[in-house]
Amino acid sequence: MKNIIITGGAGFIGSHVVRLFVNKYPDYKIINLDKLTYAGNLANLKDIEDKPNYKFVKMDICDFDGVLTLMQDEKVDGIIHLAAESHVDRSIKDPFTFAQTNVMGTLSLLQAAKAYWESLPEKYEGKRFYHISTDEVYGALQMTHPEGIEPPFTTKASSGKHHLAYGEKFFTEDLKYQPHSPYSAAKASSDHFVRAFHDTFGMPTIVTNCSNNYGPYQFPEKLIPLFINNIRHRKPLPVYGKGENVRDWLYVVDHARAIDTIFHEGKIAETYNIGGFNEWKNIDIIRVLINTVDRLLGRPEGADMDLITYVTDRAGHDLRYAIDSSKLQRELGWEPSLQFEEGIEKTVRWYLDNQEWMDNVTSGDYMKYYNDMYANR
Repeated sequence: MKNIIITGGAGFIGSHVVRLFVNKYPDYKIINLDKLTYAGNLANLKDIEDKPNYKFVKMDICDFDGVLTLMQDEKVDGIIHLAAESHVDRSIKDPFTFAQTNVMGTLSLLQAAKAYWESLPEKYEGKRFYHISTDEVYGALQMTHPEGIEPPFTTKASSGKHHLAYGEKFFTEDLKYQPHSPYSAAKASSDHFVRAFHDTFGMPTIVTNCSNNYGPYQFPEKLIPLFINNIRHRKPLPVYGKGENVRDWLYVVDHARAIDTIFHEGKIAETYNIGGFNEWKNIDIIRVLINTVDRLLGRPEGADMDLITYVTDRAGHDLRYAIDSSKLQRELGWEPSLQFEEGIEKTVRWYLDNQEWMDNVTSGDYMKYYNDMYANR
């Protein structure tokens, strides 16, 4: 029996990780620790909420005493830490909240894990603290290209795989951190604390940095679910600047698979980058979304292109992110299972087929129901 806390398990990525672990490892006890902020939605986990190896605990990761008691009571062997404030626009408006949750919350978890595991006869043997971070800590990449070739162009990563790219450089695990937003600065700080607990105390830690995720259950403040919903209801599609910013996209289920592989097989004190080798300009993704939603709703394909509205660019908006996940593919054998075209089709279909979920989220009804349910627990 392994007893594992997954923080932020009611969120977008976290709910996929919880579901994977609960279903794949019936001999594990999975404890979903989530504060249930606006981005946490237990409706994401209705299909597994009654499983005997699943437990939900409503708790703030900044509650050191609460986390320590939980670890002692549940005899926790591992922590998979996903809980974080993650929206860049919100971090620009309220950096204090991001520093509190992402930095102090991570420190609270680390200190609780240290106190509990060091009290055991075996101490750190068989234990693991796995911290999930972002590619945004690396800063930004330029859109460079070989002479005479305009991006996107075909290039080969160190894994030997070819893919379309908008530049010749990629984020690798040995790059210097250069965060540009309060969000990425807070995540960078939390990464440093995790590594420091390994170097200072010998805690068995792992850090991963992942590219943009997409897929079912994503809170509709993020580009893909927001725009799918807006296209459906023929609302404006606000595009920052000219939509030229490039992001590397990964289907969320593939990220959950990577987390599973790294948690079980990754080397202690290592960093692994997780990405899809799948670069897209924002404006091109939006056009794909419009065409796909229009087709699936029986509208003329491209009929809603006039919904695109260009707005003032975000402050400090990084130009390009591109992850090189060759190390993960080479050392642990993981690679994405879906091409983007297949992943985006599955994603659009899911949101169109789950309008009740979207309506509950956009109205805020989901928060009242579950907050009332767990108010006195």
